[in-house]
Amino acid sequence: MARNANGKRPEKANLPNKVCMTCHRPFAWRRKWRDCWDDVKYCSARCRDHREHNKGGTRRQTDTAP
Repeated sequence: MARNANGKRPEKANLPNKVCMTCHRPFAWRRKWRDCWDDVKYCSARCRDHREHNKGGTRRQTDTAP
């Protein structure tokens, strides 16, 4: 993470945030993502693994009544 004008790192409250594409929850920047933050789409490995199941959007119940 880049340092501010005073040469200090930003406070945790000021870190960039994104919204997970699977669970739609906000998550904050992590140091391990410093080189690939623009490519990060999911908050965790679990959400990344479940992305295939959510490709069609939310599941809808079909009405089978005649």
